[in-house]
Amino acid sequence: METKTNKNFHPPRHLVWSTDSIDLGDPFQCKWYMKQVLLHGREEDIRSLDLKELARVLGDLDLHRPIADLWRDTLRQKGYVTG
Repeated sequence: METKTNKNFHPPRHLVWSTDSIDLGDPFQCKWYMKQVLLHGREEDIRSLDLKELARVLGDLDLHRPIADLWRDTLRQKGYVTG
């Protein structure tokens, strides 16, 4: 059985205001945070994303179609494959 690594992260307040830290080792919290960044993030927030991981989970983020399409195209242009 794989053990989950605790990767506590203190997100910026403009993205997360309901808690002081999130666990990026938890797949649910990590996806939730990536969605927050794509919807509300600043340039520096977007630059901090792992694009390989984003390409892997993009279809699970439940983004509005125009936003998902924009990111799918962007990731494709950068050489990442998305589903």
